[in-house]
Amino acid sequence: MVILMPDAFASDLPGRLAPFGEVTPELGRLGEAEVIIVRSKTKVDKAMIDKAPRLKYIIRGGVGVDTIDVDYAKQKGIAVDNTPEASSLAVAELAFALMIALPNHIAEADASMKQGKWLKKDYERTELAGKTLGLVGIGRIARELAVRATAFGMKVIAFDKYVTDCGDVAKMVSLAEVLATSDYISLHTPLTDETKGMINAASIAKMKKGAYLINTCRGPVVNTADMAAALKEGKLGGYATDVYDKEPPEGSPLLECPRVILTPHLGASTEENLMRLGDCIVDRMAKYTKK
Repeated sequence: MVILMPDAFASDLPGRLAPFGEVTPELGRLGEAEVIIVRSKTKVDKAMIDKAPRLKYIIRGGVGVDTIDVDYAKQKGIAVDNTPEASSLAVAELAFALMIALPNHIAEADASMKQGKWLKKDYERTELAGKTLGLVGIGRIARELAVRATAFGMKVIAFDKYVTDCGDVAKMVSLAEVLATSDYISLHTPLTDETKGMINAASIAKMKKGAYLINTCRGPVVNTADMAAALKEGKLGGYATDVYDKEPPEGSPLLECPRVILTPHLGASTEENLMRLGDCIVDRMAKYTKK
């Protein structure tokens, strides 16, 4: 079989997949592919699926399947899989790094130093200890983040419409309480019709003045225009995001905003995670070929 893998994975993955078939990164061979393995760069939409008459299996290396037209794939009898267990640590660590960077003004301080400035009195820091972290969504990544926040002395609360109990990881509360009482809010929801634009002018207005928001889930969960307005008005202490409405975020109003940290969708891009992704994909291919 032909296994199409157009996105970047660990360098050893093609060799590990070779026993299952011929691995190629060439999109020109889409029509021959029985299996497509992607990350976030390649969108497996209806048009792509229609050009792959032999396609039987799609694997998304990472969390979520919003880059795949799952309903259309199922109509065509094509199985769809992802690897949510692989990326939890990597994304949680990035979210935590952003939580530390925002109140410590690390990005601005670094840039000013490189411009020859010494702005020691301009940057007032705050500590994570004693602050409240509100998690919107309490899946694998959010739970890993909660463990790290607790270790830093933070109080952790969470809202998830589909979860009633998360053990000792966090206290489950309403979305209204997360918005109103959190010093930091971290987003961990899939992108659905229900969550698209859920962070907007109305929800931002319910947040504490000076609160920090971190987004490592999906860009469209946040209304970018409303977020930019809130930052310019000084409503929020800062916004850090690794995800965008479109990638790269050319022309985004966030590029001109104060108190923003932007990273180029680095969440899953650790050496260790790429190895874990490879392990998960090899495991799924082994199960697929035994059917």
